[in-house]
Amino acid sequence: MYQPGARWLYNTGSDVLGVLIARASGQPLETFLAERIFAPLGMRDTGFAVPAEHLDRVATTYSTDTGAGELVRPSGPEDLLTMPARPSASGGLVSTVDDFFAFTEMLRGNGRYGAERLLSRPSVEAMTTDQLPAEVKAVSGFGPGWFDSRGWGFGVGISTRKDGLEATPGRYGWDGGSGTSWYTDPAEDLTAILLTQRGAFPLASPVYLDFWTSVYQSIDD
Repeated sequence: MYQPGARWLYNTGSDVLGVLIARASGQPLETFLAERIFAPLGMRDTGFAVPAEHLDRVATTYSTDTGAGELVRPSGPEDLLTMPARPSASGGLVSTVDDFFAFTEMLRGNGRYGAERLLSRPSVEAMTTDQLPAEVKAVSGFGPGWFDSRGWGFGVGISTRKDGLEATPGRYGWDGGSGTSWYTDPAEDLTAILLTQRGAFPLASPVYLDFWTSVYQSIDD
């Protein structure tokens, strides 16, 4: 779509990476992730599909009909029973807050989780460092000025300038369109995760602002 280094595209690099991982490892992407990441971290409830016996544990996700202003149910838990034909490395995993927290703790530990080391410290530092030059930011993003206070590492968004109470430079994570928010703040040595059932983004929902304001207000030193 563009020459390398010409423009940042959301998701595209991760999708390509998933294909490369499967070919290099000789395994389906879901098998590689289960063996190399989920099992060492004890992430027992994470995958691209949900076993039928666990379907009652899955929360239904809702979105807002902008015309009627009512909640709608675009999909249900039963849609997660079938493994996707092509699992995507950019999205589609189903998980729990405990499993997700284990993954974020591994990153906060610079690649180590308990006695397990999944990544080297320099790898995590590269992942969580802004990799986008100014000329790429100028033509990329989700709208004008998106990258004025943000950057992008390898798979995570990064705060580069303080433009709010929670936006400590160096903080990394991401907000999901299904109503989730996760960030780890190395300067404060904290991680916080928000999971909701209503699809939204921080700019469109006060829930995110209230949550992150409360997280930083709770720091008592």
